Amino acid sequence: MRHIKPLPALALAMLLTAASLQAGPAPWYLWRSKIDGQLACSQTPLGPGWVQDSGPFKDSHCEKPLLAK
Repeated sequence: MRHIKPLPALALAMLLTAASLQAGPAPWYLWRSKIDGQLACSQTPLGPGWVQDSGPFKDSHCEKPLLAK
């Protein structure tokens, strides 16, 4: 059986720091109700009665488009 050596603490810290620097806030999307067409802005799906209408946006009012990098 092969044993895997653990990463040195500094290497592990550098790896975790690099991963966290790439993360950003989740984008916002405009969702439309299947029942009455009402709109809602959310970062996550609102359930089976809703469909994604537009997005992504960078604000919680779904007014500022998220620009591609």
